[in-house]
Amino acid sequence: MELTHAVQKKAVSAIVDHVIAIKDPEERRKSLIKLSYMIQKGYGDMFEKETFDKVRLLLQYNHKWWKYLNRALDTLNPHIIKTAVMDLGFEAAFYGNKKRWECRRKYGINIPWIILFDPTSACNCHCIGCWAAEYGHTLNLSYDIMNKIVTQGKKLGIHFYMMTGGEPLVRKDDILRLCREHPDCEFHAFTNGTLIDDDFCKKVCEAGNLSFSISIEGWREVNDSRRGKGHFDKVMHAMDLLHKYGIVYGTSICYTRRNIETVTSDDFIDMLISKGAWYTWYFHYMPVGKGADLSLLPTREQRAYMVHRVREIRELETGKPFMAIDFQNDGQYIGGCIAGGRNYCHINPNGDVEPCVFIHYSSANIKKDDLLTCLSQPLFKEYAKGQPFNKNHLRPCPMLENPPALAEMVKRSGAVSTDLLAPESAEDLCRKTMPYAKQWAPMAEKLWMSIRNNKVVPVGPDVHKEEQTKGA
Repeated sequence: MELTHAVQKKAVSAIVDHVIAIKDPEERRKSLIKLSYMIQKGYGDMFEKETFDKVRLLLQYNHKWWKYLNRALDTLNPHIIKTAVMDLGFEAAFYGNKKRWECRRKYGINIPWIILFDPTSACNCHCIGCWAAEYGHTLNLSYDIMNKIVTQGKKLGIHFYMMTGGEPLVRKDDILRLCREHPDCEFHAFTNGTLIDDDFCKKVCEAGNLSFSISIEGWREVNDSRRGKGHFDKVMHAMDLLHKYGIVYGTSICYTRRNIETVTSDDFIDMLISKGAWYTWYFHYMPVGKGADLSLLPTREQRAYMVHRVREIRELETGKPFMAIDFQNDGQYIGGCIAGGRNYCHINPNGDVEPCVFIHYSSANIKKDDLLTCLSQPLFKEYAKGQPFNKNHLRPCPMLENPPALAEMVKRSGAVSTDLLAPESAEDLCRKTMPYAKQWAPMAEKLWMSIRNNKVVPVGPDVHKEEQTKGA
């Protein structure tokens, strides 16, 4: 198995080197098509044949995604491109995904594709609505614990690790050390951007396997009202630096009742594109914590607008040359909720292994147990039994749209609150979200029927064939 992996990796690596070196778009096209056949031959049993056919069809036309790809090859740091393709593509999406499914069958539990962990709870900002603030500011995962997560994760086929906080770049030296220690893994940091400087960018280019999502909530006035005075200008500077060094980055945007139109506007997205951003993660505001401001929850009309707008941004012919991902409204692509180890899980800075970054309940801790034991905890098994929590994938979350489901899973599993400052019972949390869930349900049903009747529901690239039927 290892010999086969090494041979296949060497072959793919050679083609990637060839593609990166090519300057003529038509020659690139031919090499990419060749690469698709090689991947299909080695890993075609993991995906439907139509997936590869669609990829090759897309490579035939000069649409926005082809231009997007060529712009990346022309402007990004070549070492970062190569590392991203090999780690995120070959290791994580293909080789690792195959191993991950073998482990799922072997152990009878969910094995995630991504592990999100918090190197620290410390942060130089205190943003309104940030779930991390609920943990306090004195917790850390030691380097040995972070290395343990990745080392044990790779044995299960996990080669993609995201980091949040707190502010993860408070631990930038340890993060870079982790990147160098595991060159076969891709790392991604959700950051406020204020600690990015020239020296750090140079080291990121040397490592090659670290990318970023920078938090921003709109133009200066709105953004700084939530994230603090001067944050917007610091973000603009960080974007300029990342663009200058050819480092892959995008944005992380929490949309609320107050900023939803701004952060999805043409002017705002065009600004991000001009700064060198490649994508954005849109995150629905979650009322986590006892002091959560319920007035920030989007109205049902705003939520419906978001469903339409993100698809409009991505539209092949008239959309932006920019990838927009909506964590709450894109369940149709991945079969609903991905938490609880189905496709991802979260490890907080105290070591508690939680089903989701927004769901602060657990009965396992990585500082005490190995990763496999943590993924086998009762709460994660409850998630596996319940997913998808709703056949309408515009209502994926067991907390925001199906609150009774979360309260019942926590109760049955015996999981406890992991909030060290002000523990909140699952019943109390779900009591807050119940009115929102009831208001959104009828609107979501109409929208979901429209999506199902007018479009073929696509399957995301990391959804294994065994999961496609369950998620539909």
